[in-house]
Amino acid sequence: MKYEFATLSPEDFENLSRDLVGAAIGVRFEAFTVGADDGMDGRCTNADGSIILQAKHYFRSGFSKLKSKMREERVSIDELAPQRYILTTSVPLTPANKAALAEIIGPSLAGTGDIFGADDLNALLRSYPEIVKAHEGLWAHSTPVLEQVVTNAVRKAMAPAEVPPTLARLMPPLGAAADATFEPAARDTIFVIKSSPIDDEFTLWLAPKLEAEGYQVFADVLTLMPGERWRREITSALRHRAIKVLLLCRDSSLEDTGVQDDLDIALEVGKEICDQRFVIPLRMETFRKIKGLGDTVAVDFVRNWGEGLLKLVDTLQRQKVPRSADTPINPNWEIFRRRGAVPIIDIPERLTSNWLRVAEAPDFIRYFECSGVINKGRLQGAIESYGHPCALVGESGFLAFGSVPEIEMAFEGVGRFKLKYEIPLVEFTEGGFQRLRIDRQTASNLVIAMLKKAWINFCKRNGFIEYEYSNGIGFHASPEQAPTGKRIPWGSQAEKKRSSMLRNSAKGHIWQFGVTAMPAFWPFWHFKLKSRVLFAQDNATPAGLVVDDPKKLHRLRRSICKGWRNKQWYGRLLAFLELLSADSAFVRLPLSETETFVLEASPMLFSSPVSTVLPNDLDDEDEELDDSTLGRPDNDEEGGE
Repeated sequence: MKYEFATLSPEDFENLSRDLVGAAIGVRFEAFTVGADDGMDGRCTNADGSIILQAKHYFRSGFSKLKSKMREERVSIDELAPQRYILTTSVPLTPANKAALAEIIGPSLAGTGDIFGADDLNALLRSYPEIVKAHEGLWAHSTPVLEQVVTNAVRKAMAPAEVPPTLARLMPPLGAAADATFEPAARDTIFVIKSSPIDDEFTLWLAPKLEAEGYQVFADVLTLMPGERWRREITSALRHRAIKVLLLCRDSSLEDTGVQDDLDIALEVGKEICDQRFVIPLRMETFRKIKGLGDTVAVDFVRNWGEGLLKLVDTLQRQKVPRSADTPINPNWEIFRRRGAVPIIDIPERLTSNWLRVAEAPDFIRYFECSGVINKGRLQGAIESYGHPCALVGESGFLAFGSVPEIEMAFEGVGRFKLKYEIPLVEFTEGGFQRLRIDRQTASNLVIAMLKKAWINFCKRNGFIEYEYSNGIGFHASPEQAPTGKRIPWGSQAEKKRSSMLRNSAKGHIWQFGVTAMPAFWPFWHFKLKSRVLFAQDNATPAGLVVDDPKKLHRLRRSICKGWRNKQWYGRLLAFLELLSADSAFVRLPLSETETFVLEASPMLFSSPVSTVLPNDLDDEDEELDDSTLGRPDNDEEGGE
């Protein structure tokens, strides 16, 4: 908790300053009655001279007024000639501010370390929580602080008093601070600073993997009671045992007051042990710059957790963080993870896949070869003009599914082609064709490329919008096929007829559902459909202005689509297939004028021997009306860079 001292009177601020600075330097300051103080708000006299404390409560006046006042005080300070002069102020100070004040105060000041600004006083308050309790002016008029006090009191009364063993072994023994012979334990633990519950899933994934690498890891979930319950004990363990701190960075986590307090302590510890790289930020989402970390580069976990883990382990190794082959994986990670697991029940469940089974395929694939010399560039142009999938093989031939008359007519402007081989399609994909020196893998790849081409041609001819993603071509429903906000009916009359949207407006953008098709032959012939969501800026036109920036597309998918449940993805896929098949039970992809490749228009069903109990299930139609499904989650802010 960070205090601004606005609720304190000047007298309250003087009392607080005497207690905090006295505790910090180990002396007791004399206090004086209200009135002229001759430049002294606290004094400690010994054989060597006097330590003078002066407190300036200029929270509302600011630094310029404080500086002017200190110029006036210079005469009094010189007359006192203290052995040590200490200044406290409720004004936040920069290093330049402290340097300016030091020059004004003069030789009585040992150094800028004896000037305590608002941030320094807050650090002392965190170190001496008993002083916070004694000065009720800090918190008596603050509703958030009072709520926290009451909450902590209730939790303390209801929770067991014994510190969890996992945490207890990291803490210094009682009375260690007063024992001059006590030797602190080695720093050997990586602490994870996180916010609950948003960061729990990632922490439970990361921590056991780091322990498997030999590192000792601690996060509050190990106590099985994350949050404020063991705040003081965790803080003590962090101060005494942390070798590195991993800070999970996203704006929502960094706004957590517990995270802010832990980070402040971690930054202090880093300075104490002279480790500028003590805190290692982990980028979970885009986040604002963090004060105190300077230009520290965050380890990126946004794109891929696995890649981020490799980079993190490399960073720990380069910084020579100690590890041991005997480090066990703490069972509490798994115990806490299972608390949030969905229970399995012994009832079979029908599952809908994203696979379309191949219902019909040509018996043969044909190899045509030119009988004379041919220009390969002209041949390639003729293949593109043909309008059906072909595959170049060798110098003067190609594979196709067309009949002899069809190929002769389509390619008569390029040369005279004759049918040289008619190859059974299944045999070709499973074993290749040695006469053409085509092995099994090459044959499989050639046919898959031809089937992809057939899918692309079919979608284009039926008016779907093409978009090239980094790993494939996707097709989306056009505004004419699916106007914004219109539901597309799907499902049989025998079952309950349903409907889903393929295009709708959310957060100033139009989202458009689509798919990428990927043919496969194992374990049987099928097309796998990958769901895609494309975005256009809503400019009051049916189509909108397409967003081409991959980073912005990624942010929009994470924000707008994060509330979509499995039912909604499934419903949109079936609505898309309904448009694609034009109410037919099949999708027919032309391979030539006479041959087609037929897919079942309904995804394949699988059955599981067990199922799960999912809470808060909405009715099918209610799901489609839910705000999060429509792309309007509670937080409407779009992530920044």
